[in-house]
Amino acid sequence: MSRIVAIVGRPNVGKSTLFNRLTGSRTAIVDEVSGVTRDRNYGSCTWNGIDFSVIDTGGFVEKSDDMFEEEINKQVFLAIEESDLILFMVDVTAGIHELDKAIADLLRKSGRKMLLVVNKVDNSQRLMEAAEFYALGIEHFFPVSSINGSGTGDLLDEITDNLPEKAAETIPELPRVAIVGRPNVGKSSLVNSFLGEERNIVTPVPGTTRDSIYTRYNKFNHDFYLVDTAGLRRKSRVSEDIEFYSVLRAVRAIENSDVCLLLIDATRGIEAQDLNILSLILKNNKGVIVAVNKWDLVEKDANTARYFEKEIRKKTAPFTDYGIIFISALKLLRIHKILELINTVNKNRTRKIATSELNSVMLDIVRQNPPPSSRGRNISIKYITQLPTYSPSFAFFCNYPQYVKEPYKRYIENRMREKFEFTGVPLRIFFRKK
Repeated sequence: MSRIVAIVGRPNVGKSTLFNRLTGSRTAIVDEVSGVTRDRNYGSCTWNGIDFSVIDTGGFVEKSDDMFEEEINKQVFLAIEESDLILFMVDVTAGIHELDKAIADLLRKSGRKMLLVVNKVDNSQRLMEAAEFYALGIEHFFPVSSINGSGTGDLLDEITDNLPEKAAETIPELPRVAIVGRPNVGKSSLVNSFLGEERNIVTPVPGTTRDSIYTRYNKFNHDFYLVDTAGLRRKSRVSEDIEFYSVLRAVRAIENSDVCLLLIDATRGIEAQDLNILSLILKNNKGVIVAVNKWDLVEKDANTARYFEKEIRKKTAPFTDYGIIFISALKLLRIHKILELINTVNKNRTRKIATSELNSVMLDIVRQNPPPSSRGRNISIKYITQLPTYSPSFAFFCNYPQYVKEPYKRYIENRMREKFEFTGVPLRIFFRKK
């Protein structure tokens, strides 16, 4: 079970900065929803051996005279529904805002676990000023400075102490295939086409599926679980925030899967949210297949598929080593070829390369094109081994691992993909001190 921690609060209190601090990232993922650009940040965090996902709920849209009613309320409700723990963030330099009071009331009434985080507390004077937030009626608060990291260690200790235990695994050990994508791309229709029955409710309204549904597929010598992921909960509650909710659901489905089938709507092409979901898949080191659905609705000639595929790979670069298949879930067009790809990707995900073969092949490549020297130091790679990890990971032992740059790491990954079969699987390459 994936644990989700959501950061909520009014705009400009430092939510994204705290997100970057907790997840160790520097960039925000931008998503365009209803013509308005907002930050849609999500990532993973590990503290004291405990893993959890972090969601930054972003700002709100000024589409109503009552901004809180229309937007902040919406984000907070979504966070409450889907998260295991809420980080309620406020700004010590601004004091208590009316929106802070309203959010505090909502969270208190929800009965959900929350931690009050007072940001921008970077000196003793501000620590004294933070006491003002006791007026929100929350017993304890955690003073932090997202910019310099002060106080975040204590906050992380409290977060991990308040997360629920992972549920015991009850599903048999079979590969899990998560069908993910933006709302209304045909996820449930594809599951129904696979199974030949109306296993899931399918309507043209985005958000029909309310929860991730595990369905065992055991036909034609294939045996795995299909996971149909939700798009959103209630349309009346989300409107412009369709993508926000689908991200929350996608986090859970992806983290609990082995292979992800990313559905793209052929009538719309690959969009920002598709790339966001692919980023989630890669960050979690899951196998990936891209299926372009509704291909029957596209006017095409002999070059359309080739052009479409080229555009997809261009937008997902530098990761381009994955299968792309053009399908129609309703017309049953090429959907059974997906089964072959699922098997291939799952085998690649679990592939083990003998150490002797790995060194024989890759050390020869390294000798032909060694890492560029750095600061007068010649980098020498001596030994390579595959690590005993969930997804394919490899350690290259050398004398100066800290000086191996990203371009050379990508070069090594590309050569490994040429020599060994890892299509559809992210590779992790580590350089370590010999």
